Amino acid sequence: MPKITVKRRHAIRKSQITELLDRLADEIGASADLFRSDRIERMETDATVELYLIDKKPLLMATETWAFPTLRGLIEHPIPERRVVVDAGAVRFVANGADAMRPGIVSISPDIREGRPVQVVEERYGKPLAIGIALYDAADMEEQEKGKSVKSVHYVGDDIWNLEI
Repeated sequence: MPKITVKRRHAIRKSQITELLDRLADEIGASADLFRSDRIERMETDATVELYLIDKKPLLMATETWAFPTLRGLIEHPIPERRVVVDAGAVRFVANGADAMRPGIVSISPDIREGRPVQVVEERYGKPLAIGIALYDAADMEEQEKGKSVKSVHYVGDDIWNLEI
């Protein structure tokens, strides 16, 4: 992937902050309060997702339909929601951008919905490795024995992770 270029960045209005935090609350519930701030900036970039700065750090990303913390956001403010836990054998692959495959998944939180963002974390310490889009609901993912379960969209070491402001 080519490096992300920041075209513009500007503070968003209170009404836009409220709308963004409402979309975030739809995804992660009460944990959205961890990302509340009086000053949130939107960065216009060539990335596939919109990036939002909270206290000058890229802690949120969003599309038209959802908002979710970036990996930096999850490291600063760990949340228990929308978690897919992978075993030690899958860590290296997921951290390098691979999709999460069912044999490597050891636990799935029940709030996962198909087509919505999830965090992929490692089993031992619970550190986030990637943000992905669930390809199945939690119940269907539990029944699955093999194949892709989560499509990776943001991972450790990618352009969003390496973004310098």
